[in-house]
Amino acid sequence: MSNLTRRSFALGTLAASTLAACSNGIGSPGGATIDARVDSTLNGMYQQFPGTRDLAARSSGLLVMPLVTEVGLGLGGSFGRGALRVGGSTVDYYSATSGSAGFQIGAQQFSHVLFFMTPEALMEFRQGPGWAAGADMEYAFRDQSEMIRAETTTSLAPVIAVVFAQTGLRLGATLEGTKYTRIIP
Repeated sequence: MSNLTRRSFALGTLAASTLAACSNGIGSPGGATIDARVDSTLNGMYQQFPGTRDLAARSSGLLVMPLVTEVGLGLGGSFGRGALRVGGSTVDYYSATSGSAGFQIGAQQFSHVLFFMTPEALMEFRQGPGWAAGADMEYAFRDQSEMIRAETTTSLAPVIAVVFAQTGLRLGATLEGTKYTRIIP
């Protein structure tokens, strides 16, 4: 006969689920998966917009969000995960979230890369507990790489956002109001 009672079974189940909920993913393949997606996104961006190679070379760091999903029906939101690269190496992982309200309907997915053009902008991003994209960020949306090169090489903005690979049934993609938070994948 077993000494297992309902009380010990319930306590054991509660303890196991609590431990599972506290898992932070250390040792999981989450980081490798994000890194592979970041590599693929950067390669695609460099092929589609060759001018971004020069921009990356001049930047202090890049935050690459390979896939952001945005949905809205009155209320809306978006979510994505990516990596911060400094000197070509991943130094941290981040999530991007936003919420919105108003007249909106549809869903879309897109990729974006934030180019931190000054060491100060990169340091401010990394030292904060969370960073919100604001109006001081310059966007490059053009379909022609020459336009991106012309716009961004003359820019004095500390952060330049390149949004690309949009798919879905929603018009436009804006990063304003998006909050970036460091994560452990």
